[in-house]
Amino acid sequence: MSALTDLYKEIALCRKCEIARSRTKVVPGEGAENADIMFIGEAPGFHEDQQGRPFVGPAGQFLEELLASINLTRQKVYIANVIKCRPPNNRDPLPIEITNCQPWLERQIQLISPRIIVTLGRYSMAMYFPGKSISKIHGTSQTRDGITYFAMYHPAAALHQGNLRSDIIKDMQKLPGLLMQVKQTISKETVSQAEPQQLSMF
Repeated sequence: MSALTDLYKEIALCRKCEIARSRTKVVPGEGAENADIMFIGEAPGFHEDQQGRPFVGPAGQFLEELLASINLTRQKVYIANVIKCRPPNNRDPLPIEITNCQPWLERQIQLISPRIIVTLGRYSMAMYFPGKSISKIHGTSQTRDGITYFAMYHPAAALHQGNLRSDIIKDMQKLPGLLMQVKQTISKETVSQAEPQQLSMF
């Protein structure tokens, strides 16, 4: 049994928020436990609440199309949300709910140790790009504490605003190159650290 599986059991017992009473199933996350890329959305919706899996509704179908466009599947990445229970009527997550769930998300990140975290939508973006506007920073990245954060619109945005679909597709196309760049940087740093220090003769 993996540490992530143990974590899922802990999350399933969580009752910190009122929304735990109305949930059908908790939705911790799923995917490769050693994924290079981790996607973080907002909150479970109706379909996710029914199945206990993230991104299985219409937005999830679009996400799978986006992954296929860069030769990935959901089994090769890791997918989670900022909060683990569905808010009633799909309302926005409350600040207290985000705060209560944050330790779960942080432990997932610690266990998976992704190279890239892709924020999907404004709520996950706000955690890693505070004070920024998604319309201005989507498709851009920043690296902090060994992880590269990449901002994207939520796939659901394309379902509500068709004009954003092309932006989302273009942003997804940047991921393979970004991952290669991140791996090359890590490789160079590893080589640099492994090189013996030359002693000064003076």
